[in-house]
Amino acid sequence: MSDRGDRPASGTTPAAHAAERKGPDRDAGVLVIGLGRFGSAIASTLDRLGQDVLAVEQDARLVAQWAGRLPLVEADASNPEALEQLGAKEFGVAVVGVGTSIEASVLIAGNLVDLGTPQIWAKAISAEHGRILTRIGAHHVVFPEADAGARVAHLVSGKLLDYIEVEDGFTIVKMRPPKELQGFTLAQSNVRQRYGVTIVGVKSPGVDFVYATPETRVSANDLLICSGHADLLERFAARP
Repeated sequence: MSDRGDRPASGTTPAAHAAERKGPDRDAGVLVIGLGRFGSAIASTLDRLGQDVLAVEQDARLVAQWAGRLPLVEADASNPEALEQLGAKEFGVAVVGVGTSIEASVLIAGNLVDLGTPQIWAKAISAEHGRILTRIGAHHVVFPEADAGARVAHLVSGKLLDYIEVEDGFTIVKMRPPKELQGFTLAQSNVRQRYGVTIVGVKSPGVDFVYATPETRVSANDLLICSGHADLLERFAARP
């Protein structure tokens, strides 16, 4: 992690930034390429969390918009020489936030693969785009629009207050308790055996979140954090 007091100034040249990044303690940062909605959200959040982050953007308009707000380099990341000049190979993680141009996205990801970047996250705008990114070596491919749409569909179609699908159908949700649980302990309601879901924790109004135990008693105003397969959670949440 770098000293944020000496981070590169916004709009610095690739060569100058490469010079600043020399040294073994500068090899775990995050390189975010593309400052559209997706990339800028990632870069600004990482920066706020104190991560060593460098944003790369080719569009002069976006560079001007983010200048002074993020560590930023104006460069064309589809050019492998530009990536080498800004010291891209010294970053532990790279995020390809370019989505509007599939060609540019694929070129940038391929350049990062050639540089041996340990972790490459890439945004995809279609299944075909995602397959190409995976085949050329991107380690993680994300579909922000599709994932957000699926999540919202689960929220608007039932009683779920929040929904996170982890992997292979395993899901974590926030929900109100069905009436049959209200006033009973988890041991009495026997949720896991009856419905195949696990109540991980309970949040009561004005009280800190607590991890659930068999003795945890559920009230009508509580919020439940539950885990399990998406289908089972949907059926459980649909109960009156």
